[in-house]
Amino acid sequence: MANEPKKSNYPKPMSFTALVFWTGLFGGLFWGTIGFIAYYFNFTEVRPNVILEPWALGKWKNEWLGTVISIILLGIFSVGAAFVYSIALKKFNGIWLGLGYGIVLFLLVYLILNPIFPGIKPFLDLGRDTIITTICLYLVYGLFIGYSINYEYEINHMEETSAS
Repeated sequence: MANEPKKSNYPKPMSFTALVFWTGLFGGLFWGTIGFIAYYFNFTEVRPNVILEPWALGKWKNEWLGTVISIILLGIFSVGAAFVYSIALKKFNGIWLGLGYGIVLFLLVYLILNPIFPGIKPFLDLGRDTIITTICLYLVYGLFIGYSINYEYEINHMEETSAS
């Protein structure tokens, strides 16, 4: 009995992969909801429902059910974006890379993928409020994803090096 390993009273921490998944899901759900609130208060003319336009038929996609499903889809796509950040950029410190990642995502959606979303006007036809609001949303989203993933990577990396 004296040689038994000591049991910890603390739960086992999440794996890094699980943490990236939950960070991406929460980031997409939270910032998608903030995007809807910005649309509701007329800060932007782009609502989260544009994500359904290429695939869904019917008026339901512009009602409350479409909004909820759109925000859930943003959460799912955000998991993918979080894993891309994790694979490519997790080792880099600082907030600037997360902000840059947000800008890259903004440019991807509003310049490159714009033709598949009929609810988003061409970039030069968007209003100033829409551009400023959505850039800010993408910036804070990128900052959230980047900083969260980098912080956890650094914590895990320090624990691994101190254990060996």
